[in-house]
Amino acid sequence: MPSAPDALRPTVRFLLAHPAHFVALGFGAGLSRKAPGTVGTLWAWLAYLVLQPWMTPWRMGLLIAGGTLVGWWACTTAARHLRVADPGSIVWDEIVAFWLVLWLAMPMGFWGQLTAFALFRFFDAAKPGPVGWADGLFKGFGWRGGWGILFDDFVAAFCTLLVIALWRFW
Repeated sequence: MPSAPDALRPTVRFLLAHPAHFVALGFGAGLSRKAPGTVGTLWAWLAYLVLQPWMTPWRMGLLIAGGTLVGWWACTTAARHLRVADPGSIVWDEIVAFWLVLWLAMPMGFWGQLTAFALFRFFDAAKPGPVGWADGLFKGFGWRGGWGILFDDFVAAFCTLLVIALWRFW
């Protein structure tokens, strides 16, 4: 178990100490000293674009579903090891939620994707309305807390998709 200072800022050693840490910290994106959630979302965007040529919609859906289940375990484990209920360094929640946004909103050009990115980051960081409610719903450690880490980001993804749908409608 890491000491208290390590709980605030995980190291490469922590990242590599357990497979759950590696996943939860977004393969290293969560080690960013500044805005790890934004770095994790950027990583998600890049990874989505790199994977897209090999992914059918069905495969991407399976990746997101599997990523959610693996992420639930990884976020639960990493948060417990960090001794923080929802540490900022855990970015798998941003990654899988932004994949969901891109999967359901594509095809979009660069500006549409950038708008989706900005909307998602707004909803995830500011936590207005339903996102704030979701953020407080499942707090703590264990499986409930691990799900809570993911859940508010899925609500932020839903809000992003709702804005995109309304934008396309009008």
